[in-house]
Amino acid sequence: MEYPLAVALAEHADTLPTGPWWYEPKFDGDRAVLWRQDTARIQTRSGRDATEQWLDLAAAAMQLPPDTVLDGEAVIWRDGRMDFGAVRSRASARGRRLADLVRRHPASYAAFDCLMLAGVDLRRRPYVERRAALLDVLADLPPPIQAVPATDDPDVARAWIEQLAGQGVEGVVAKRASSTYRAGRSPAWQKLRHSETIDAHVVGYTGPARRPTKVVVRLPDGRRMLSRTLAPTVAAEVGAHLVAVERSSSEGFSRRSVKADDGEQYTAADGPVVEVEAGTTRHATVSVTRVRG
Repeated sequence: MEYPLAVALAEHADTLPTGPWWYEPKFDGDRAVLWRQDTARIQTRSGRDATEQWLDLAAAAMQLPPDTVLDGEAVIWRDGRMDFGAVRSRASARGRRLADLVRRHPASYAAFDCLMLAGVDLRRRPYVERRAALLDVLADLPPPIQAVPATDDPDVARAWIEQLAGQGVEGVVAKRASSTYRAGRSPAWQKLRHSETIDAHVVGYTGPARRPTKVVVRLPDGRRMLSRTLAPTVAAEVGAHLVAVERSSSEGFSRRSVKADDGEQYTAADGPVVEVEAGTTRHATVSVTRVRG
C-alpha cells in the first residue's frame, strides 16, 4: 500500500438508508489515516503528513502490529464533548505552542476502518470483514486509539443523531455491509447530519491569499457560490492552506483571475474543504463556519 492513500468519502444523504447497512456516529474531528510501519505517521484527508501535530497518536500507534493502516478521526475531548476548535488549534500550531497544546489537550483516535493489517491489504474486502479486523486489532489496545461504535439497527442510529449532538457527534455515516473501501465519494457510504451544515470545496478566493476576504465554494450539487466575508479565524486557516498549496506548486505557478456569475473577480485556487451553513446555500452567498480537516 503506497503512502499517501486516497481516502473514501461519504455522499450526503437526507434520509437514513435501511436494509443491509451499518451505521457509525460521525465524530467531530480531523480525518486522519494512521500508518504503523517501521515508525508511525499520520496522513490528513488531503494526503498531507500531519505527524508533527499528532505525535501523541503516532506514539500510541506503535502498539499496533507493523504494516497496519487505520482510517479514522483525530479528536480532542474537553468537558465531556469533542472540541473541534481544539482540534483545529492543534492542527495549525507549531513549536512551543504545539507542545503546550499536546500537553494540555491530548488527542484521541476514533478508528472506523482497518485498511491493512500486518501487511495484508483489506480494502477490497467487505465492510463487515474490515470491521471485524478493526475490533480484533484494537481489542487489547488501551486509549487513546479506540474503535467508533457501530450498529446495524437503524433505530439506534436515529437515536445517535437525535441524542449525541451535545457530545459533539455530527450525525451518522451509513455504510453498506458489502461495501469495499473505495477512494473518493461513493453511494455505498452515506452521511446524514443532525445539523444544518454541509461540506464544500474552496475553488477560489478574493483578497490576498494569506488572508482572503471571501471564498468561492463548490457545493455537493456542483454549484459554485461566493461566501460572505470570512471570520478572521477562518480567513487565517484558509489562507494558510492556500499559501501552502502555492509553495508546493511547480515553479512558474501563476494566479488565474476568474469572473463569478455576479461579475465579481476572484482568484481560482485549490483550497481546503470548509463547512457552510446549509440554509445559506439557497441565497446568493453562503456562510462559511469553519475549515474541515
